[in-house]
Amino acid sequence: MELIPTMLDGCYQVRPFFAQDERGTFVKTFHADRFAELGLPTAWREEYYSSSRKGVIRGMHFQTPPHDHEKLVYCMQGRVLDVVVDLRKNSPTYGRHIAVELDARHGHGLMIPKGMAHGFLALVEGVLMAYKVTTVYAQTNDAGIRWDSFGLNWGVNQPLVSVRDRAHPAFADFASPF
Repeated sequence: MELIPTMLDGCYQVRPFFAQDERGTFVKTFHADRFAELGLPTAWREEYYSSSRKGVIRGMHFQTPPHDHEKLVYCMQGRVLDVVVDLRKNSPTYGRHIAVELDARHGHGLMIPKGMAHGFLALVEGVLMAYKVTTVYAQTNDAGIRWDSFGLNWGVNQPLVSVRDRAHPAFADFASPF
């Protein structure tokens, strides 16, 4: 397993053990010892997955303190443009974002620290995304910023976006608790 730092401090591209043969693929998405070596979380509290149609944007989501969490995401089926925005006020990359293509054919993922918003665009039909988080979901701490408010060109004209995600405040209007 290889963890590759991104320009956002604490956010890593995850390149797992990946094997493929005539039977299909085998991907090791998490390795506790390797994560611990880098000071990353190894005690996950919840795990879930989502399915999305092509053109769906989910995001930009996070949990506020005291229920903020680290998140490990990976694409189990299909391809996504995975996006992270740094919301940490004292971070040198505050307000900056990264966009990384995650493709199930390679098993790559992202390790996202506390204080960052996360979302993705489904690039193909039938996307399955998996998530591991370090805190249990708390509805009162569930938050987000608008997907179209931080300067990213998503490359789609009419994405499918939930009512909830359209109602999040713009990044410029968001008072970060991080």
